[in-house]
Amino acid sequence: MAGVIYVRDVDDDVIETLKQRAAEAGMSLPAYAAQRLTLIARRPANAEVMRKVRRLAAARRERGATMPTTADIVAAVRADRDPVFCR
Repeated sequence: MAGVIYVRDVDDDVIETLKQRAAEAGMSLPAYAAQRLTLIARRPANAEVMRKVRRLAAARRERGATMPTTADIVAAVRADRDPVFCR
């Protein structure tokens, strides 16, 4: 069942931006807002993500696995991102 949400005190410039984005998507403003709110609600909250990361890290430590250092992570990202000729 669909519910109704009324949002008050939204700045005019925000409303205009949302109207433009809705038009570009070929949607009405209410349909666009409902779609965006649905996407936001389905995404896990930061606190939930951090709890999961902590649980996974604790499980890895219990198994004796070592965690990568910040330097390890930076090196891996750079190795993946940097072109071969820059190494």
